[in-house]
Amino acid sequence: MYGFGTMIEQLKKNPKTIVFTEGTDPRILEAASRLLASSFLTPILVGNEDDVLKAAEEAGYNIRGAQIIDSNHYDRFEEMVETFCELRKGKGMTPEEARKILSQPNYFGTMLVQMGVADALLGGATYSTADTVRPALQIIKTKPSNSIVSSCFILVRPGATGENEVLAMSDCAININPTEDELVEICGETIECAKIFGVDPKVAFLSYSTLGSGKGEDVEKMRNAANKAKAAFPNTPIDGELQFDAAVSPRVARTKCPQSQVAGHANTFIFPDINSGNMGYKIAQRMGNFEAYGPILLGLNAPINDLSRGCNAIEVYSMAIITAALV
Repeated sequence: MYGFGTMIEQLKKNPKTIVFTEGTDPRILEAASRLLASSFLTPILVGNEDDVLKAAEEAGYNIRGAQIIDSNHYDRFEEMVETFCELRKGKGMTPEEARKILSQPNYFGTMLVQMGVADALLGGATYSTADTVRPALQIIKTKPSNSIVSSCFILVRPGATGENEVLAMSDCAININPTEDELVEICGETIECAKIFGVDPKVAFLSYSTLGSGKGEDVEKMRNAANKAKAAFPNTPIDGELQFDAAVSPRVARTKCPQSQVAGHANTFIFPDINSGNMGYKIAQRMGNFEAYGPILLGLNAPINDLSRGCNAIEVYSMAIITAALV
């Protein structure tokens, strides 16, 4: 895959540090051990040091060289409390409340990124996406140009010519029913994410209609969002609304929309809602034999990413590299 080789080379030139919020999880420990065998990405494991070392020993993983940070014995914890209270001053946060919240690994780890102790964070092996996104929104916050956090899945499979086929799909994990303007924002973030993986984006706004063949509010939303995205990103081929077959099949595209420069060749897909997006990427993953990487969170001021609770150690390792490469 284009992305990993290039990302690793970039990280070797400029090594990063990544926080894992679930320091005793065997999958995290295996990924951390693999990272420590290289020199381009240093893991910080959140948890009680004795517990983390015991878990690593029992699982048979060498984590020598990893930083282990326990919120109960962190020498900058009171500084962290003060910073968190300042960030949440509009909510009337008290130091006592802050200490309680920051004892949670997801909040503690996110504050390590905010304070510059780490460059990035990867969590969610044992808890929900919301538990990763909530502290990120409260602490890291969205970029000045963004109003929402969104997500992208990168799908990869070997191609017939020997090169990997790489697709980008958004938003499949965060926004339940994005508005037209939110879809435009999602599109812009997805374009930049796709480029990191070597994709030359050709963007299809997906629908059950192809350029007016169907009617309805959902069709109008995707058509309007596509037109707004074309205006916002004039240097990227974008079209919609398109049915999926028209977006990816040259034969179908010649019949349904021969004038489209995207139809038949799309590699970057914007779904109308989380329902269709989540099903869409999982169908591609399970029935199309794609490897799925994500959700990659987009729109934040620092790289914070979420793992699937069903992930394995290889996926943790891969997502750590992806997350650090977004710094």
